[in-house]
Amino acid sequence: MSQERVEELSKIANDLRKDVVTMIHKATSGHPGGSLSAADIVTTLYFEKMRVDPSRPEWEDRDRFVASKGHAAPIVYAALARLGYFPREELWTLRQVNSILQGHPDRIKTPGIDMSSGSLGQGLSVGIGMALAGRLSGKDYHVYVLLGDGELNEGQIWEAAMSAVKFKVSNLTAICDWNRLQLDGPTEEIMPMEGIPDRWRAFGWNVLEIDGHDIKQISDAIDQAKAYAGGPTIIIARTIKGKGVSFMENNYAWHGKNINDAEYEAAMKELEGVR
Repeated sequence: MSQERVEELSKIANDLRKDVVTMIHKATSGHPGGSLSAADIVTTLYFEKMRVDPSRPEWEDRDRFVASKGHAAPIVYAALARLGYFPREELWTLRQVNSILQGHPDRIKTPGIDMSSGSLGQGLSVGIGMALAGRLSGKDYHVYVLLGDGELNEGQIWEAAMSAVKFKVSNLTAICDWNRLQLDGPTEEIMPMEGIPDRWRAFGWNVLEIDGHDIKQISDAIDQAKAYAGGPTIIIARTIKGKGVSFMENNYAWHGKNINDAEYEAAMKELEGVR
């Protein structure tokens, strides 16, 4: 990937972050921290790597994306709107009654959403099912599952991890947004998860470790994951919760919190300064 393209994608990621902050400010509720930490990952997937067609959201040969950490829906909505799945004005209806954009992804209401999510721990299992279905039906699409590190507390994740290895699901890539914070505090305090990469290796996964805010590293890791035919791959992406807004960064209070007027102005000023 050229440096020029890296800069283009970084600008898109920053624009999506601004949309996330605006959406949550208008909604007076939402999850900014985990949306901002995943912005560079979501941008690289949707604007560089995934085979999708906004004019055909149900296209059978499209790559699939599962936001298993469904509370990060705003960053996915921002990407889908920019790609043209629905008008950008819909973003400002987030969480309103009858909006197509609910607080967590709803595949029935929102064009481009491949799985309804919100109950943590279930996305990897569904993603494995999608991948197996593709293989059985002779499709060559790839499935991407975005996990939160706090979500790894859920036992179903590890049941899914075992099955993915058993069935050698190589057309699936999981990406763990490893920002080290969850709803109530640091992941290491709530349920110690030190050695996350080694845990996945112990389960038989191909493991890649990257800086989750480095577009080039994200892109290269996705290419490596797709090229690996020996089974499932997980990309452990080290990220910063609330990335891009200084007073939200590394602060678990911003996992799910309204953004008041003063905070909105300060956040947008910082994000505008990045450009």
